[in-house]
Amino acid sequence: MSDYDRIAQAISFITSRVNSQPTLDEIAAHVHLSPFHFQRLFCRWAGVTPKRFLQTLTLERAKQLLSKSKPLLEVSDSLGLSSGSRLYDHFVHLEAVTPGEFKTGGIDLTIEYGEHDTPFGKVFIASTPRGICNLAFLEYEGIDEHLAGLYRKWPHAELHENHDRTLVVIEAMFGKEMKVDRPLSLHVSGTNFQISVWKALLQIPQGAVASYSQVATAIGRPSAARAVGLAVGANPVAFIIPCHRVIQQSGKLGGYHWGETRKHAIHAWEAARHE
Repeated sequence: MSDYDRIAQAISFITSRVNSQPTLDEIAAHVHLSPFHFQRLFCRWAGVTPKRFLQTLTLERAKQLLSKSKPLLEVSDSLGLSSGSRLYDHFVHLEAVTPGEFKTGGIDLTIEYGEHDTPFGKVFIASTPRGICNLAFLEYEGIDEHLAGLYRKWPHAELHENHDRTLVVIEAMFGKEMKVDRPLSLHVSGTNFQISVWKALLQIPQGAVASYSQVATAIGRPSAARAVGLAVGANPVAFIIPCHRVIQQSGKLGGYHWGETRKHAIHAWEAARHE
């Protein structure tokens, strides 16, 4: 069992009992560890104590974050950010697949892919020469399903496994030290509406959240909150395009394509890094 699997069990236990505020001893017993060893494992993984994590799950905290949300398209010149997007201390440049590229189905295109461990379980990642085109968390399935998806989208492309190259991206995203020496590029396919939503998501800073209606307003479509939700769910690049930072107006986390427990875990991990 990986550290994340054990942490995920603990998070599920905590979230199901958040109103009763379970003790450290109770949480540790649920994952069959001593309180000392569980606290040490949790702090190593999340960077915060289980007690501090419990505080991040409260509805009031989520409501407070929502109330403090600034306009998503506000640009911080002091941080040197362009109208591109921010993810941690990285620049993230999102480039959409052109209609011509889509029509040719990937002729003369090479896609490299790999499977890697992250703090939130295994991921599948694929990249074209112009940027990351797919990143998905793996549950019990292997990568075959995701390779098949790439072949359907790019039937004429050449796919090659390149663990070393994709590892560079994983280390940049999840490593302890973030580097800003070059942009992190995304090369994704979507409708104009989806692309605009994904670009808005990239504007949500680490440690912050936004509601679906706030995202809709940010892209100039204030009545399209439901359509925004569909675009969020169609995000092809997990974590990097931070759809996990979009929550319900009520303050509840809401659903997540890769599981609500993982969404709780990412929120706690990001909150710890932000602090």
